Amino acid sequence: MNNEILYILLPDYAAHEAVYLSQAIASDEFALKENPKYVNKVVAPTMDAVKSIGGFHTVPDYSFETMPDDYAALVLIGGFGWSTPVADKVVSIVGRAIDKGKIVGAICNAASFMAKHGFLNTVKHTGNGLEQLKLWGGDSYTNFDGYVHAQAVSDGNIVTANGSATLEFAKELLILFENDTLERIEMYYQFNKQGFCSLFSIE
Repeated sequence: MNNEILYILLPDYAAHEAVYLSQAIASDEFALKENPKYVNKVVAPTMDAVKSIGGFHTVPDYSFETMPDDYAALVLIGGFGWSTPVADKVVSIVGRAIDKGKIVGAICNAASFMAKHGFLNTVKHTGNGLEQLKLWGGDSYTNFDGYVHAQAVSDGNIVTANGSATLEFAKELLILFENDTLERIEMYYQFNKQGFCSLFSIE
């Protein structure tokens, strides 16, 4: 199996939502990993640089047309692009990933996109609130009882999260990826959640 984790970035993407996950994939607390289990790759609509909400420009590794058929996981990073027509081009990409049993993560508005296209109808899930999922999902979203009011939810190979849950999103995906031991993943989560000063107080 290809070891690339593909991050889907649409124009006006939320850069912070990829940080904890991508960092844990590529490095540990000491340095960049010499032989990481996975490799981060960016997929965008075209090979042109894609701009984040904060104004950063990211040069993609692949476009929708050139992305590989085989990869380890697909991660949909939130932002304002998911409510625009360009998001329609991602529907078939996600559909193929789910059909192949790939791990799929979706955070913030990307989770609402998943609801809009019926991808959450068979799994427990979360997002930016049930009302937003209903609003975006319309008649295509029917799994109201599957909604869990939590920061992030993992069910099968699908992980969803709300826009404030970047760290929880990363934790759930890292567990699915078996990126490290459960103890080390928990340590990474707690260190970033509580902060250095809370974990290592001065007597």
